[in-house]
Amino acid sequence: MRMHSSELQPADLQACINMMRGGSKSFFAASKLLPERVRFASVALYAFCRVADDLVDEGADSAQALRELQLRLDGIYSGQPQAYLEDNALAHVAQQYALPRNMLEALIEGFEWDAQGKTYETIEDVHHYAARVAGSVGAMMCWIMGPRHASALARACELGVAMQLTNIARDVGQDARMGRLYLPHAWMREAGLDPQTFISQPVHNEALQSVVQRLLDEADRLYAQAHAGIAELPRDCRSAILAARLIYAEIGHQLRREGCNSVNHRTVVSSTRKLALLTQSKLQAHWVSAEKQAAPPLAAIRYLIEGCNSSAPALPTTVKLASQRSMSEKIEWLLSLSERLEFERRGLTPPPQH
Repeated sequence: MRMHSSELQPADLQACINMMRGGSKSFFAASKLLPERVRFASVALYAFCRVADDLVDEGADSAQALRELQLRLDGIYSGQPQAYLEDNALAHVAQQYALPRNMLEALIEGFEWDAQGKTYETIEDVHHYAARVAGSVGAMMCWIMGPRHASALARACELGVAMQLTNIARDVGQDARMGRLYLPHAWMREAGLDPQTFISQPVHNEALQSVVQRLLDEADRLYAQAHAGIAELPRDCRSAILAARLIYAEIGHQLRREGCNSVNHRTVVSSTRKLALLTQSKLQAHWVSAEKQAAPPLAAIRYLIEGCNSSAPALPTTVKLASQRSMSEKIEWLLSLSERLEFERRGLTPPPQH
């Protein structure tokens, strides 16, 4: 096992890209949205996260898989990765960006909760799950983009949590048919629904509509809280992240217009509406303002933020974009990232791309 320089080696990077091109085309394409200075790091990060998720989900012994992942993280953070190309690539990223290990451990813990079939009694419990499987990714991407102070990381985490709540609200029926339920059980009982009965026979009705509505309201609250954090991102990242925030929130708005029925069909946002929001994001990105006084972070993400070295200096952000794609094309790719990765994470076939 060899030690690493501070730069990614071309052969290691190309091997990682080739793996993503062959095994996860959606992320490979989506990564092209980002500035060159963070694009390769995001591919390397995803390569490890994708393999880690598959190892836990598809292995015969999830407990053994989780122990193996901890050993692999030990190697990555000691500069002696195991002989896997994704470990080697992530070791470079961890060194180059001083990526906090606690974020990756949080993500793996979320995988563990899925493997255990963990249930969620309260909305706070759902927050804790979403913080691990989505908030951690938001924090890692924010860290790689440059900002490393607590307020920026908190808002990035909260945006990830909000997106995960939207995923949960949109996929209630699909999840239930797979034996999974992420809605707060307490909310369901308050509405007169028995969680176990619903999983065995998912049916849309007014009671379920009220629960989905509550979850979308909570997602909107977090979208609003996370919004100001976009101003703390480098200028070359803001439009894409703002578009992702606006269009993902629009999924919830469209779901409301459809009566919050996520059992009988899957909500989509029309191309026309997406284009309008893309234009809006490009105009508004220049005017998003930072908070004068940062709101307290969501309770579920505090441990993630506190586990980071918030005193680390931000990375340079005045780097010219290398991609020749139009901004609309870039944003469209980024918007598909959370949606398609969520499908892959749940073992479902993503919808075809047009």
